[in-house]
Amino acid sequence: MKKLFLTGVLSLLTFSCSKKENSEIQPSSDASTPVTTNVSGQSLIEASDCMACHNADERLIGPSYKEISAKYSEKDIEMLASKIIEGGSGVWGSVPMQPHPQVSKADAKKMVEYILSQKK
Repeated sequence: MKKLFLTGVLSLLTFSCSKKENSEIQPSSDASTPVTTNVSGQSLIEASDCMACHNADERLIGPSYKEISAKYSEKDIEMLASKIIEGGSGVWGSVPMQPHPQVSKADAKKMVEYILSQKK
């Protein structure tokens, strides 16, 4: 049963990790990395696939934003932004976070700043 559940979770991750369209995202001079203009971290998160695995208050597949904000501080923004872009595993359990190479470093930092603003 546990194996079947994990298989289902991994299948969900595979299908849910596609970027949603957002009219505020403009292509940069490097077409592989879009940049945004004047968009909040919350808007970036809502326009991405983040909510498939994360929630503001409750743990889903990954930790809630409140759990993340309780564990990390502003000194961790650079590291957390890199984790959004490169993916990661082992910190919050056995299910890895998929990489999001389409997210620019500046946008990833905005997303992290929003997440850290959710401190209890």
